[in-house]
Amino acid sequence: MTDANGGVRTPLFDLHTELGGRMVNFGGHALPMRYGDGTVAEHRATRTAAGLFDVSHMGIIELHPGGNDEVGDVAAWLEGCVPGAVTSLVPGRMRYTLFTTAAGGVLDDLIVSCHADRLRIVVNAVRTEADLSMLRAVNGGDDGDVRLDVRTDLALVALQGPAAAGVLARWAPEAAELAFMTTATLLIEGVECEVSRCGYTGEDGFEIAMPAGEVAHIARLLLNADEVVPAGLGARDTLRLEAGLPLVGHELTEATTPAEAGLGWSIPKRRRADGGFPGAEIITAQLAGGPPRLRVGIAAEGRRPIRDGAALSTSDGTSVGMVTSGGFGPTVEAPIAMAYVAAEHSADDTELFAEGRKGAEPCRVAPLPFVEHRYWRPS
Repeated sequence: MTDANGGVRTPLFDLHTELGGRMVNFGGHALPMRYGDGTVAEHRATRTAAGLFDVSHMGIIELHPGGNDEVGDVAAWLEGCVPGAVTSLVPGRMRYTLFTTAAGGVLDDLIVSCHADRLRIVVNAVRTEADLSMLRAVNGGDDGDVRLDVRTDLALVALQGPAAAGVLARWAPEAAELAFMTTATLLIEGVECEVSRCGYTGEDGFEIAMPAGEVAHIARLLLNADEVVPAGLGARDTLRLEAGLPLVGHELTEATTPAEAGLGWSIPKRRRADGGFPGAEIITAQLAGGPPRLRVGIAAEGRRPIRDGAALSTSDGTSVGMVTSGGFGPTVEAPIAMAYVAAEHSADDTELFAEGRKGAEPCRVAPLPFVEHRYWRPS
């Protein structure tokens, strides 16, 4: 079902409208940009307590072994598509990785979780169909060695913020013991949910997958907690920008390599040495010798926001890069951005100028993230 602006409704559409969500078409899905108190309030509530986000638009794809194969065989198969280490995952563990192209670019970023009988990947909504096409091509169609199952029967919410663990533990005490990038099947008011300690805000928190028919009930349950506010796309974007987290279509494109994006940490030594993934030669060469440009933070010297697509130059007018994401950071209380700049101009505190509506705006290269990550790991 679609709404008036043409976006596919998620199972939480009615709840969003009931709560006063301003609905927009985001990548073909009807999602709330913000609620009554606005993006800044939702952002700050997530940094100080907890925000609940509808992320049901994300693609959930499960990879099942076929024939006499085992999950380890599926993991080895998936390593042919990504530069991350998948075969070392054990049930209950998760890993961030990328789909790459033969030219070394990024098709998508994704989270892989390992379960006893399958792998599950969560991909970006706007790339789901392209990712599926690529996986099917590698698999030789739907009748290949790996069975691909698109879980359209599931809904996904993200509970993010320092109060998230305490809130969720009221119904699922085991959630508080999950470490960052681990997952478990837990019961929340009798509903079987896949609870993963992860998210894309820089805060501690969880992503919770459950049957689509149960998500409205679980969302209302969580929103009844005093610490939790509903949060929309606007806050999700400002939170991830402050956290220095790249976004597909902005920092991550087919024209961007993992080395340029600063994601070398997601490619371990074994994968660099063995290769065997699309674009391996180009990517490993850049990781070893340095890429021609780098993703950096940009801090404005004034109060005017630096917008996506703004050209960056030196004081003599030499073009050195372009802003990929920009806006106002409510936590840092200043305009911030991410950009790609030529490697020789990427050092912290390098003075640059951003093209603006009222002329060149002074800015400087700043370290990422702008706000410290607060993921929870056992001491």
